[in-house]
Amino acid sequence: MPDYTEEIKRRRTFAIISHPDAGKTTLTEKLLLYGGAINLAGSVKGKATARHAVSDWMEIEKERGISVTSSVLQFEYGGYCINILDTPGHQDFSEDTYRTLMAADSAVMVIDASKGVEAQTRKLFKVCVMRKIPIFTFINKMDRDANDTFDLLDEIEKELGIATCPVNWPIGSGKGFKGVYDRNKKCVITYSDTEKGTREGHSREVPIQEEGLLRETIGDGAADKLLEEVELLDGASAEFDLDEVRRGNLTPVFFGSALTNFGVEIFLKHFLEMTTTPLARKADIGLIDPVEKDFSAFVFKIQANMNKAHRDRVAFMRICSGRYDASMEVRHVQGGKVMRLSQPQQIMADERKILSEAYAGDIIGVFDPGIFSIGDTLCAPREKFCYEGIPTFAPEHFARVRQVDTMKRKQFVKGIQQIAQEGAIQIFQEFNTGLEEIIVGVVGVLQFDVLKYRLENEYNVEIRLENLPYEHIRWIENKDEVNLDKLTGTSDMKKVKDMKGNPLLLFINSWSVGMTLERNKGLVLSEFSRN
Repeated sequence: MPDYTEEIKRRRTFAIISHPDAGKTTLTEKLLLYGGAINLAGSVKGKATARHAVSDWMEIEKERGISVTSSVLQFEYGGYCINILDTPGHQDFSEDTYRTLMAADSAVMVIDASKGVEAQTRKLFKVCVMRKIPIFTFINKMDRDANDTFDLLDEIEKELGIATCPVNWPIGSGKGFKGVYDRNKKCVITYSDTEKGTREGHSREVPIQEEGLLRETIGDGAADKLLEEVELLDGASAEFDLDEVRRGNLTPVFFGSALTNFGVEIFLKHFLEMTTTPLARKADIGLIDPVEKDFSAFVFKIQANMNKAHRDRVAFMRICSGRYDASMEVRHVQGGKVMRLSQPQQIMADERKILSEAYAGDIIGVFDPGIFSIGDTLCAPREKFCYEGIPTFAPEHFARVRQVDTMKRKQFVKGIQQIAQEGAIQIFQEFNTGLEEIIVGVVGVLQFDVLKYRLENEYNVEIRLENLPYEHIRWIENKDEVNLDKLTGTSDMKKVKDMKGNPLLLFINSWSVGMTLERNKGLVLSEFSRN
């Protein structure tokens, strides 16, 4: 067996998902703090102080205090090499999150203790279920007034359809938050509000059997409530079963406060014991084992202009098997070429470190001269297989885009194509009309703001957007069997083509989709396209 087995086995690669403002970026920073990757946590909002969250690097993110793109962060902790994929919480950027979840082996779901399961949590959770990846739940903001704990767990079970198993249990919340009860150790770990940006914290462990000491530490009221809840809990909650966790049927639940650093390291230690080494991945030749197969990877994200000084494009790849060495040649399957990857690097938000090697489970960024697409496979030169495609989700908002200065057509086309290749927007053109007008489709309307901002700041092109009434889009699955000129549609239907020349139909009304299918026997339409 190859000598890099141990390196692969110590890797853990996971995504952090949540509704906006649940504290995901704060939790990410505190994990980095424990791993020694950063010395001082930044302010996530970036208003009160000049420091910004480590994982938010785009200018527009710093201005608005929201995460727009996924960041990749790697650190070492307790003998493990951890790759965190931090995703945007805002639903208008969920497309980026879907793709990022394809590169993760497990997901950490952050829930605000006072809000419970929110809309975006549901949407992202569905993607995890689709992929059957293990989900770990961190219920955050216990230092503020929270919903009843049993109600929170009940809501997770009902809303998301997954069984819960609390690993620890909170004692009070807000001003009355005393700490957590560790169910395994049968002791109370007391809460202390540590200095916000550091990792030092003072907590005591009090065995629950020592009732006198327990009452003295947390007070009679809190002790009575805890003893009653623990009895209820032991009788009512699901038994912890690691196999069920790894199948994605049971989520271990932890409580804490990322802002004040309480419960974060407890969570990290448990999580690392429960989560898996890099998993085998599905390809067209079967499952690819991370240890037994030579190097292979797939592209899940492309980002242009990460660094204004570089004006470059970076393709992010998840290594699925074997070891990557910077001097080796690899086969780009879709491009049909054997090549060396240019400037392989690990990217810590906007800081870069050139790599000489990386292993299955790691995420690497490589310079992309415009040859990679999302979903592309790379493997050893003598191999030739493809990993499963990454779905392209249907945009829900459309606009016609025009540049203000017609002399800047070249920059405009280059900019809009590069941003589209990242997968943040989808661009379409009129079908067979010879018109050069560009229609942009996005999953969330905020993407229009990002497009405008980036074209102005990165490509020096000003644009005007004219919103279009279309809300539904369908790819034509059997395009080779259909004569598009003779297609009988509805009055609200528009024929367009995507960047690859594939025909698509846009509709204003959802019922028009069914009517078009009825009028064209044999036509097959799909809500998403696989790259």
